[in-house]
Amino acid sequence: MSAIYDVFTDGACSGNPGPAAIGVVIKQGGVTVHTVSEAIGSATNNIAEYSALIRGLKEVKALGAEHIRLRMDSELVFFQLKGTYKVKHPNIIPLHQEASILLKGFKKVECKAIPRAENAEADRAATSALKDKKAGQDGRSDEFIVGEESPSSKG
Repeated sequence: MSAIYDVFTDGACSGNPGPAAIGVVIKQGGVTVHTVSEAIGSATNNIAEYSALIRGLKEVKALGAEHIRLRMDSELVFFQLKGTYKVKHPNIIPLHQEASILLKGFKKVECKAIPRAENAEADRAATSALKDKKAGQDGRSDEFIVGEESPSSKG
C-alpha cells in the first residue's frame, strides 16, 4: 500500500485583488516533507486559494503520492470541488478545471474543509511569502533608523 500524504493549502491576499501568495504544507505520517511559500503577484483571494491547491497537487504528485488527504480552510473552493457550489466566475473556471483534472490523477483523494486554526502552517507559509513580497516589492527596505539620512536626500 502506498503512503498517505496530507496536503494543507492556503492562499493569502492583501487587498482583494492585491498582492497575493500561496502556502502549501505536505506531510507524511505527521512529518512535514515539503513546504511551498511563494508570492504569486496580484490576485483575488479565491485565485490565491485555487493557486495554492493546484501547486499542492502538483508538488505531492511529484513526490509519488497516490493517496492524499487534502485539507483547506477555503469553504468556497471546497464546496466548488465537491459540486455543491457552481463555478461561475470566468477567472475561476479554468483554475477549477485544472484542479479537477489534477485530482483525477490520484488513486484516492479525501478532501476536508478545516477551520483556519487547523491550517496554521499553510497559513503561515502564505502570509510569510506575502509579507516578504510586500517588504521588498519596491526594492526598498521596510526598516529605517531614526536620524538616518535617506539615500534620495543626498542629492
